[in-house]
Amino acid sequence: MKLYRAAQKAVAILLRVTCRPRITGVENFPMTGPVIVASNHLSFMDGIIVSALMPRRVGFIAKASLSNAPGIKGKVMSFVYEALGIIPVDRSRQTESVAALDPALKLLGEGGSFGVFPEGTRSRDGRLYRGRTGVAFVALSTGAPVVPVALRGTERMQRPGSKVIIPRRFDLQIGEPIAVTRVDGRQTGAQRRELVELVMDRIAALSGQERADAYNKPPSVERDAARG
Repeated sequence: MKLYRAAQKAVAILLRVTCRPRITGVENFPMTGPVIVASNHLSFMDGIIVSALMPRRVGFIAKASLSNAPGIKGKVMSFVYEALGIIPVDRSRQTESVAALDPALKLLGEGGSFGVFPEGTRSRDGRLYRGRTGVAFVALSTGAPVVPVALRGTERMQRPGSKVIIPRRFDLQIGEPIAVTRVDGRQTGAQRRELVELVMDRIAALSGQERADAYNKPPSVERDAARG
C-alpha cells in the first residue's frame, strides 16, 4: 500500500505538471465500499492515468504486452503496473480475460475499487465501441455501483505506431454512479447486456464520442482476419 501511495502521488504529480489535465466530477466518486470504474479507452496510457488520478486505489486491467515488452520499457511498465495495482491481461486470449475477473471479484468483495475498459481495447478511430459484458457480470455478481468515466485527448499522447510519448493536455470526467442490484442466482445474458448498454450510454454522454455499432478488435485480430 505504501508503494502504491508513493507511486500514485509521483505519477499524479508528473501528469499534472506535464499534461495539465482538466479533472471534473471527483465529488461523484464513492470514497467507501466496493465500486467499479468503467472508462472509455483511447490510449495505452489510460489505465495509468485513471489509476493515478482517482481519489482511491483502482485495480485496473491493462494490456499485458506493455509490461512484457523487451528492454527498459518492459521493466518500467512492469514496475508501474505493480505499483499502481494494474492487472496485466492478454486480451487476445479469452481464457485469460475471463480469469482476470477473479481478482476483480476478490477486490470488490474486500470493499475495493476495480477499473475496466468495457470496449476491451483502445479505439483507434476515436469512436466509442460496444461494451463487452464482463463489467456487467462483475457488477451483478457483487452489487457494486458502476462509475462511468470519460477521457478526452489521451490519444494525442502517443499516435498509433509511434513509440514516442508526448505530454498533451487531456480531460478526465467522472460521472454519477450507476446503482446495481446484486443477482445471487444465475445471471441472464439480457441482464448483462442491459446493464452494459446503460454504462456505455453514460460514458458516451460524458465523452461526446460517436458510437460504433460493433465490438472493437485488437490490431492483431484484424491482421489475422485480413490474411484469411
